[in-house]
Amino acid sequence: MTRASLWRNGNFRLLFASTTATNMGDGVIAVAVPWLATLLTHDPLLIGLVAAARQAPWLLFALPAGVLTDRFDHARVLILADAARVGVAMALVALALLAPPGTGPALVLAALAFAMGSAEVVRDNTAQSFLPAVVPKDRLEDANGLLWSAEQVAGQFAGPPLAGILIGVAVALPFGLQAAMLAGAIALITRLRLPPAEKAAPQPFLPALREGLSFLWHHPVLRRMALALGAFNFTASIYWALVVLYAQVVLGMGPAAYGVMLAVAAGGGLAGSLIGPAILRRTGPKAGLIAGIAGFALAAAVLAFTRSPWAASAAMAVEAFTGLLWNIATVSYRQRHIPGPLLGRVNAAYRFFGTGPSAFGSLTGGAIVALGAPLGQVTALQLPYAVCLAGAVLILGYIALWLKMD
Repeated sequence: MTRASLWRNGNFRLLFASTTATNMGDGVIAVAVPWLATLLTHDPLLIGLVAAARQAPWLLFALPAGVLTDRFDHARVLILADAARVGVAMALVALALLAPPGTGPALVLAALAFAMGSAEVVRDNTAQSFLPAVVPKDRLEDANGLLWSAEQVAGQFAGPPLAGILIGVAVALPFGLQAAMLAGAIALITRLRLPPAEKAAPQPFLPALREGLSFLWHHPVLRRMALALGAFNFTASIYWALVVLYAQVVLGMGPAAYGVMLAVAAGGGLAGSLIGPAILRRTGPKAGLIAGIAGFALAAAVLAFTRSPWAASAAMAVEAFTGLLWNIATVSYRQRHIPGPLLGRVNAAYRFFGTGPSAFGSLTGGAIVALGAPLGQVTALQLPYAVCLAGAVLILGYIALWLKMD
């Protein structure tokens, strides 16, 4: 099966279309949620809390979500998770329309971000566990590349500038669009027709949970990949937690320009998603991880010292390109090396260690800016990127020295 022949797979076409719809909505609110946070408060700690709230469910719920993924029909889990996100999106519409600025509304926004993130934990873990049932294992890199390209085009290339336009009209509009995109995704998933998937033997909850954790911890490559990802995501969350304030204050951007900058960055990610599988076939997966952290280090170095929107946009495009190499390499490796009946639980355990630390990174980013306030607003907002650069160098050394991948 060639990449072109993936399009002859009707189930993959439906999954691709559903992924495109959900990522369009996610890309719009990726701009709208932090922008709404800055309209409700200018406290960097509260803004960091909103970002952390959406990431905290990976630490709290990833492991039980893995048990649910392996126990229930994947398509049904995707539908229920997206239906929950529709409800949260409509609550965000009401908040954007009715809430005045203040600490209370900012905390409500954080609570809704937490609810959205909780549904995303279930959905994202299930989606990654779902793909091997849709395409053959020897085509996972190509299928993941196409799905990541959908995320880049819809979620990061089209979504952010569209969000900037919608926010200029009314800050509630992006949340309404997300609800519509999720409803469309649900309709597409209901049309999937797959044979019954191999399921794990019924087990009590705790033994099932331990089985997934044990597999991950006793697989040296997966364990080290998860620890590297945890350090990377902690550092990356420092990078992203206050990037909206960085754009407003350091780069002097409004919502439309900020959306365009994110779209430029997404162009790099799109390139990575399209040519990344071919690169990884030549270099192997470890090179993808090294490239991912090296590109991140370069972007952090630029943002730590520049005030140029053009330099910042170019650096973020490079980071997005190399980040896609990391994503395609690690997701495909997991899908290939984890047994089907364990895939949901091991994926969830991997994301628990790999994504859970993100919430602490977002809070750390806000704290760094708050502590750096005596240095001036611009320097305080550039300081987290210097910290990110130092962290990236340490992670790069760990991967180079300790991680061996077949």
